Amino acid sequence: MGGNSPCASCKLLRRRCTKDCIFAPFFPSDEPHKFAMVHKVFGASNVSKMLQELPLHQRADAVSSLVYEANARMRDPVYGCVGAISYLQNQVSQLQMQLAVAQAEILCIQMQQEPALPEPQMDADDKSFVVHNELSSMAQFMNHPSTSNVPQEALKREYPWT
Repeated sequence: MGGNSPCASCKLLRRRCTKDCIFAPFFPSDEPHKFAMVHKVFGASNVSKMLQELPLHQRADAVSSLVYEANARMRDPVYGCVGAISYLQNQVSQLQMQLAVAQAEILCIQMQQEPALPEPQMDADDKSFVVHNELSSMAQFMNHPSTSNVPQEALKREYPWT
């Protein structure tokens, strides 16, 4: 940066910010919390080495990833962003199962409203029994404990989107 205000990393590290500072484009002085988290989790030296090894056009994405991972590690030191991903995948699976149950219920309602055909078919009680058994099986599957090792209740407390 080299101008009036040093970048957030040079401020935190208490050093002079030069015009070729590798951190300056990614950690502006008005966002010191970003570098503070990344520094605490990865260390300034490691981040500097990572950025130097990358082509210029990939550095901004790398910094975004480092900030995201550092934030996740600060919230959950054990699982980091993997915990958040696992939680979201579990949530998607549950929502897919709920969608399947809703579609089955719609199908059941549509079948009950169809006019009777001349061929022998199941009566309404038989249809209701079959659909009820299917829905019970789906509900048991939905309530089956997750195979994930990530404690779901802990994730619900840690992540704002839960």
